[in-house]
Amino acid sequence: MMNNALQEEILKLKEEKNAIILAHNYQPKEVQEIADFLGDSLELCIKASEIEDKDLVIFCGVDFMAETAFILNPDKKIVIPTLEAECPMAHMLPEEVLLKAKEEHPDAGVILYVNSIAEAKQHADTLCTSANAVKVTESLPHKKILFGPDKNLGTHVADKLKDKEIIHVPSDGHCYVHRLIHVEDVELKRKEYPNAEIICHPECKLEVQKACDVVMSTGGMLRHIAESDKEEFVIGTEIDMITRINSEVPGKKLYPLLEGAICNTMKLHTLEKIRDSLINEEPRVTLPSEVADKSRKAVEHMLEVSK
Repeated sequence: MMNNALQEEILKLKEEKNAIILAHNYQPKEVQEIADFLGDSLELCIKASEIEDKDLVIFCGVDFMAETAFILNPDKKIVIPTLEAECPMAHMLPEEVLLKAKEEHPDAGVILYVNSIAEAKQHADTLCTSANAVKVTESLPHKKILFGPDKNLGTHVADKLKDKEIIHVPSDGHCYVHRLIHVEDVELKRKEYPNAEIICHPECKLEVQKACDVVMSTGGMLRHIAESDKEEFVIGTEIDMITRINSEVPGKKLYPLLEGAICNTMKLHTLEKIRDSLINEEPRVTLPSEVADKSRKAVEHMLEVSK
């Protein structure tokens, strides 16, 4: 239950401004509590594509997510509480690196993880998220795929689709949070919680994925646990995913695969900054119209395939 005066102020401002607050599953508890919608990257993309009756969108996530919301809503005010919330992985694939790879592999299809900057997105055939990466890759006719920026997600796709040649661009793009998780952590938790099902995110290394029982996106984790008869789960992703599951699926016993799996960037959106962003309607997220228009085609292809 919310008992924070700042949270109440935010909710009041939200109504006055006809605003919607979108938040990623990795946001801390106090932010999750004031959000209108919580989700993983795919769910947030879908929600962003459906916004019609709101004048202002406050996006509590990282930069590429807010950019995607703008791509889908160029006529809306898209605001991110702090511009410092940049996803390190997304910036591992600059536009020029992708263009060079396309020159070297002109016969390849291009699939970019939604966790990429808009300047790169505009050169993709389609996008994907951790929830739909395999399905999206299957949808392209190309046998050779340029996939970036997350190498582990690309490796996950290659493991599922043996008939596709996945070329990682860059060669070692990664999420620094999921890279912290090792096979030894899985082995330790199996001994500690022998009755628990161990779930990890496909941004984890392939050997970690193989050691776990289930591999899925954060949205998939929530649905899976809600529908499961099992009571105990070890969760291999950012620790505040457990915060959301505990809130929406009471009665389950949840343990982090790694206590230190914390995305510091996601925690930059404090209640104070969210309040100020509502008052000032800044910092605004915008993109050049040409970049937004080109990127929109890739986003829309992904959403169409995901239906």
